[in-house]
Amino acid sequence: MVSGDVQNPLHAVKTSSVVPAAVTGETAVHELTNMDLAMKLHYLRTVYYYNKEAFDGLDILSIKRPMFRWLDFYSTVAGRIRRSDAGRPFIKCNDSGVRIIEGRCNETLDEWLDKKEWDLHKHLVPSQVIGPEMLFSPLAVLQFTWFRCGGVAIGFSWSHALGDVFSALRFIDTWAHIMAGTPPTQSINPPRSTVEKPIKPPNPPTKQLPAKPVEPVGDHWLTANNCKMDTFLFHITDTQLKHIQSKISGQIPPFEALSALIWRSLAKMREGKEPKIVTICRTDPRGKENVWLSNDQIISTVEADLDVKDAELSELAALIAKGGVDVSKEIEVMVDSNSGSPDLIVYGVNLTFVDLEQVNFFEMEFKGQKPILVQFKIDGVGDEGAVLVVRDHASGGDDKCGSGGWMVTVILPDNEVMQLKSELEREWCIT
Repeated sequence: MVSGDVQNPLHAVKTSSVVPAAVTGETAVHELTNMDLAMKLHYLRTVYYYNKEAFDGLDILSIKRPMFRWLDFYSTVAGRIRRSDAGRPFIKCNDSGVRIIEGRCNETLDEWLDKKEWDLHKHLVPSQVIGPEMLFSPLAVLQFTWFRCGGVAIGFSWSHALGDVFSALRFIDTWAHIMAGTPPTQSINPPRSTVEKPIKPPNPPTKQLPAKPVEPVGDHWLTANNCKMDTFLFHITDTQLKHIQSKISGQIPPFEALSALIWRSLAKMREGKEPKIVTICRTDPRGKENVWLSNDQIISTVEADLDVKDAELSELAALIAKGGVDVSKEIEVMVDSNSGSPDLIVYGVNLTFVDLEQVNFFEMEFKGQKPILVQFKIDGVGDEGAVLVVRDHASGGDDKCGSGGWMVTVILPDNEVMQLKSELEREWCIT
């Protein structure tokens, strides 16, 4: 899907809020960790597509009613950002709520999914950021779009300051469980009232960290790129992946194989500026069991001491597989424990590859129906770009992404998108 300027195809748009059923209390606060603040300028955007059967017979009131209890378990998400006397942001759990957007589309779901342009699909996911009126900015927003056929798209926007992908999915999946009549048995995310200061690593890194201070953003958590960024998504079938792996000597896992392929392709395009250092972000499996909202990613850097554009894919894949140098603690130390400064970006400081193999976006069921397609992207990516590799857990049926395989979302400067698409199609028949 490639961006372009298109008119918003939605109509009958309405906005409301949902708050916790019980009063949380004026004194409850959720302290943000240094890693939370390092990620605060990034946003996770997800769109889930469902056939008519998933929401047949349900109106917006029956969909929203379980949300009041849902937010009892996640009062933090219903809060708003405040600052301490020293200027450090935290979340005041004041029950201001999660924003809900409703809209309608005159096309059928099949007609919509036949359009492969991101600029169309982005209308289905809220693009709000925190600020400039921070006191009124929701930390999470859901958008429901009804298609003419009865199909539904659920757009989910999540501030990365709240937590990583595991935290975001745990949050929204809990709502689906409550809708199904299987709520959690106890509070699963009490506000975090204290935060341990990060321990300064004994040996400071000698190389540049994959986190860059930007111009201070104040209360508007949005940073500008030096160029227009564009997004496209493509699907890799298991057959295509095996073909790619067959061209690489050794047993190379899917994430490493796909990352190496795109790394080399971009190096060929960026003559004289080929990316020698890349950032690797992996979801920490321990985050699955963490009841807290948290940013538990493992962030590392990989440096190539060879000519990337002429390298064997096996060489680049082996570098990625080794994992590079974990610099997560060093990034935490960059954030002042008193003020929460400076403002940083992480994704896109270097060319960034995000491994989401352990994340299953297809677990959120309604009436026994799983999504037929899920699209995921990250906003706030820096100029070097980011590549998100997700396992496609869609099972059979008429889904538009095929059964199984991998979904790859690429976020790049707009002048590189068509070049990369042409390179992938010419070299690997990937469209």
